[in-house]
Amino acid sequence: MQRRTLILSTIGAALAGQSKPMLKLRKRDEAKAIEFTESLDPRHSAIILCDMWDKHWCEGANGRVALLVQRTGPLLEKARASGMLIVHAPSDTMDFYRDAPQRKAMQALPKVDPPKPLDLSSPALPIDDTDGGCDTPGDKQHKAWSRQHAGIVIAPNDLISDQGAEVYNALRARGIQRLFVMGVHTNMCILNRTFAIKQMSKWGVHCVLLRDMTDAMYDPRDRPFVSHVRGTELVIEYIERYWCPSTTSTDLMIALG
Repeated sequence: MQRRTLILSTIGAALAGQSKPMLKLRKRDEAKAIEFTESLDPRHSAIILCDMWDKHWCEGANGRVALLVQRTGPLLEKARASGMLIVHAPSDTMDFYRDAPQRKAMQALPKVDPPKPLDLSSPALPIDDTDGGCDTPGDKQHKAWSRQHAGIVIAPNDLISDQGAEVYNALRARGIQRLFVMGVHTNMCILNRTFAIKQMSKWGVHCVLLRDMTDAMYDPRDRPFVSHVRGTELVIEYIERYWCPSTTSTDLMIALG
């Protein structure tokens, strides 16, 4: 019996000492992409979905968001099963979710004052989006959205917010160390919302862009006159160089098991 107990104790210690799963990441310097790996702790990680609205004012954007939605379900299911927190952040739609338990759960979290923001520089984007970036001619800017895309499941333990301070509260309350950012648009909301890459990075949150789960608002008729796909890639490269590393949903799912 003593020998069996010793063996079981040894096995348990070995399992407890196993390394955490490793995640492939990519960052960039002036000349090239740099790939590296870091350990991943799912229970101290979160995914935030930025502005995955039911409808956008630009039809081109609507079509590309629909494609992202198709790939979102398996990713979120895997993430939840691994213990990751999921935060839905469809800006300007909180009235729609005011009675949702996931919204109330977010509001009920204890308040934490964010730290003094880090002084991080923000170089100019590599694309011109000053006209709104829509690639379908004739579409006029207006608020077309009322909720998050209905094709995205909001599970019971997920949270809902479009406020950076609330999201920061949730990250601190759950001990989140890494925030994966997905959604639209890479050159706009993904960078500039109060819950997204720039502000969270300034508050010391370690962000990672899911580069295959995003899209830019870019019209190939504008500078630098490249395809829409290449325009999105340029913004991703900009984020990797100046703000945070990126990974893919496939690499994240592999790391999760």
